[in-house]
Amino acid sequence: MTSSSSGSSALPPIQYFRITRHRRIAWWGSLAACLISLVGIGLSWLNPAIGAPLKPGLDFTGGTRIQLERACYPSCSGITVPQVAEQLESLKLPSEEGAAAPALRGAPVQVLDQGRSIELRLPILSAVQGTALIGQLATSLGPFKDGGTSVDTIGPTLGAQLLRSSLLSLLVSFAAIALYITFRYDKIFAFLAILCLAHDVLITTGLFAWLGLLLGIEVDSLFAVALITVAGYSVNDTVVVFDRIREQKESLGAFPFSDQVDVAVDATLTRSLYTSLTTLLPLLGILFFGGSSLFWFSVALTVGISVGSWSSIGVAPTLLPLLSGKGFVGSAQSDGAAPAGSA
Repeated sequence: MTSSSSGSSALPPIQYFRITRHRRIAWWGSLAACLISLVGIGLSWLNPAIGAPLKPGLDFTGGTRIQLERACYPSCSGITVPQVAEQLESLKLPSEEGAAAPALRGAPVQVLDQGRSIELRLPILSAVQGTALIGQLATSLGPFKDGGTSVDTIGPTLGAQLLRSSLLSLLVSFAAIALYITFRYDKIFAFLAILCLAHDVLITTGLFAWLGLLLGIEVDSLFAVALITVAGYSVNDTVVVFDRIREQKESLGAFPFSDQVDVAVDATLTRSLYTSLTTLLPLLGILFFGGSSLFWFSVALTVGISVGSWSSIGVAPTLLPLLSGKGFVGSAQSDGAAPAGSA
């Protein structure tokens, strides 16, 4: 008659795979993604045209955003970003109170909806200058729909205030999450949960650093909201696995810690994947059908949640045996085998 001090004579069968056997792939993949992200952030910071970890949008720098909807049916003649940029450079805007008209060379331009809509991100323009710009563009790119023109202006003071508020909200939310995890778990669990949070936020931020460098993609206040959401999702997903490890500690205490991690990840894998999938489905709907204003917001959430699922399955659990000092002894045992001395 066999018995075990833990009350269990055999390890529960592993239905999917043993994550600890693939830990090096998970570690190297995450390390490579983090290094690439750090390089992108560093290059963005050193780029004279950006001078920041990410390329800030009008929400943070101030400026005028103009969106023009062309009046063309059933289809619009094709226009390209270089054509619109060339038209901008040739415009002559009136000066205001003796000040020279702002330079429009190099202003970010987007052509949307197969040429039906044009979005311009410009230096701050007065009402007279904005009207003149739209009127001159109408002769070469129009006609534009009545009521289809949108002009938004954010002053530099408001932009700086929005930047400070966004950074403060990020710091407060991350600090609150760190405190919660620290009080709920012991120091190793808390450290790994916070490490995964930093991992997910870093990779999401690094992606947008590269997008800013290569495609001129800017970040706005919605990006800060996306990062806070990603941080909360990352911690929630990691906590699910950690809770499972703690719950089974008594019943599987006689088995190597790496085996306990494998059982916990295997037991929560389906839940984690289903949760991620049901979260990603509406985001994909926004991504493809939500329009230009929400496109990059949904990209940030989609990437962040995908990376968060990966870190909660492949990074945090596999590092736990290593950092807890219990190592990976017995991780190569066959599925369901009892450890030596458990009989």
